[in-house]
Amino acid sequence: MNSNVNMSNQEYSDFVDSKAKKSNLGKNIFMAFLVGGIICSIGQVISDIAMHYGVQKQDATCITTIVLIFLGAFLTAINLYAKIGKVAGAGSIVPITGFSNSIVSPAIEFKTEGYILGLGANMFKVAGPVLVYGITTSVIVGFVYWIIKLFM
Repeated sequence: MNSNVNMSNQEYSDFVDSKAKKSNLGKNIFMAFLVGGIICSIGQVISDIAMHYGVQKQDATCITTIVLIFLGAFLTAINLYAKIGKVAGAGSIVPITGFSNSIVSPAIEFKTEGYILGLGANMFKVAGPVLVYGITTSVIVGFVYWIIKLFM
């Protein structure tokens, strides 16, 4: 490697390529599909069990959401979700469990700094932008929908 700090873009790109770990795309896609499918299947089983015991479909959906959020948080707390993520890649960020992980993970990391400045200030570090842009987008789409309905 050239020890010159002023590398060209091509030299830097070549350096990064030489150091980067090569990934097996086929295996990564398969594992993401498999683990994501397993997480979704677990959610379906929870919903089916709830409905089997007479819970209405809408309530079973709420129960499923709550259980999956708990499982994502619990697996993050015992440091198992990170290991699943290493194997599954994008398959581990299935919306409910991935969102739960993105809230709990920074909270655990910064808990030693106290409840206010540690846990409270850092809990939404990862999920905060998702919430902000998701809510903003839903408001904009809702407003556009309302305008369109006014003239139709």
